[in-house]
Amino acid sequence: MLDSLKKIFSGSEEEMPLTTSSKPDISREKSVELYEKAKNYFPGGVNSPVRAFRSVYGTPLFIEKGDGCHLWDADGNQFIDFCCSWGPLILGHNNPKIKEKVTEVMQNGMSFGAPTALENELAELILKHNSLIEKLRFVSSGTEAVMSAIRLARGYTKRDKILKFEGCYHGHVDALLVKAGSGLVTFGETSSAGVPKSFADETIVVSLNDRAAVEQAFDQFKDQIAAVIIEGIPANNGLLIQDKEFVQFLRDITANNKSLLIFDEVITGFRLGFEGAAKYYDIKPDIVTYGKIIGGGMPVGAYGASAEIMGSISPEGPVYQAGTLSGNPVAMAAGIAQLTELSRSGFYKDLNSKAQEFAESIQRFATSRSYKFKVFTIGSIFWFAFTDQNIKKAEDIDAASMEKFKIMHRELLNRGIYLGPSGYEVGFVSAAHSKTDLEKAKRAIFESLDIVFKK
Repeated sequence: MLDSLKKIFSGSEEEMPLTTSSKPDISREKSVELYEKAKNYFPGGVNSPVRAFRSVYGTPLFIEKGDGCHLWDADGNQFIDFCCSWGPLILGHNNPKIKEKVTEVMQNGMSFGAPTALENELAELILKHNSLIEKLRFVSSGTEAVMSAIRLARGYTKRDKILKFEGCYHGHVDALLVKAGSGLVTFGETSSAGVPKSFADETIVVSLNDRAAVEQAFDQFKDQIAAVIIEGIPANNGLLIQDKEFVQFLRDITANNKSLLIFDEVITGFRLGFEGAAKYYDIKPDIVTYGKIIGGGMPVGAYGASAEIMGSISPEGPVYQAGTLSGNPVAMAAGIAQLTELSRSGFYKDLNSKAQEFAESIQRFATSRSYKFKVFTIGSIFWFAFTDQNIKKAEDIDAASMEKFKIMHRELLNRGIYLGPSGYEVGFVSAAHSKTDLEKAKRAIFESLDIVFKK
């Protein structure tokens, strides 16, 4: 068996016999008890919708602790974690250097609502390694960063309309909680109750990878579009890697129409590298939003641009934005510790190489079995899709395939592997995932795929 495992891990497409029997479901007794109690306190029993496990089998797992690449739930089940708190834990859980720095800073207090030297230190660390922006402002979340960037774009250009893409998620900002209607170019239709139609009417929604639709939007709303916003690599609704030619087209058409190009790099910023997807495409946006990874597990976001554009922000300019917890010292401390590690020579090369080998091994196995299954990957991000097509648009994702993901998710949990509880969500490899951890995870994924495709 060891020899056959080595063949799969080393790249051989030779088939390997694996189990096709489901394992017994893990115990969730304590998690179920906690969930039932939580439903008395929170809508749906959770403080963020996807945590409710509505897209997969069973009730949510209540997590008690994390260390390295592992999680433990309230029932004592241990998992290799590929959710990584939805991306920010690029060094893994409970990283000693982050913990040490945070503990040190907390001795002096946890919030002041006033400037601290820690803000300067983290900003200098970011700007030293990021040629895309000249000034930035810290906020407390990715959603807040995007909301602020949109306001900045409107204030700077003195225009109102925003163009976004179907399948790109930019946080729960009213103007961006919209989806495409029918037609090539549409005003957004609200995708959440409580969002006024008048807000959605300022948002134009088109399909990804559709030049004609973007061109039509600029023709139809000439001199009205403040900005085009796109995820650096769309990674909230599958992993929809765009061709450089399309992203360059967005850069050119916005520049030609005196609109701004906003890269939402809340997921990809500092995950693909210090300069994120912008560096990957070698394209410079006008405004960039960041989040997640900056905080090393603490709530942090940021947005940045040229000194000229950022000069529109209060107190220098007329665009108001504020936050009591912006630049919180504990969050700044976590960010300093994390980004210091990320700035070390070879960090991203080593991490991305490890993640690439992991993804390629899984793809080889699926291909050797002729399974309709594709691993999309970039940097240390991956996405499992039950398809044999190269998906670039949200509309091309087969909703029916999510039934297969449900089975896979349950089988992986039963084998000690934790993925985000939705087939539309991406996974992450961290620096804490060892070769042994990844090989154990591969084995579990191979077995789970065999079960999915046997049914």
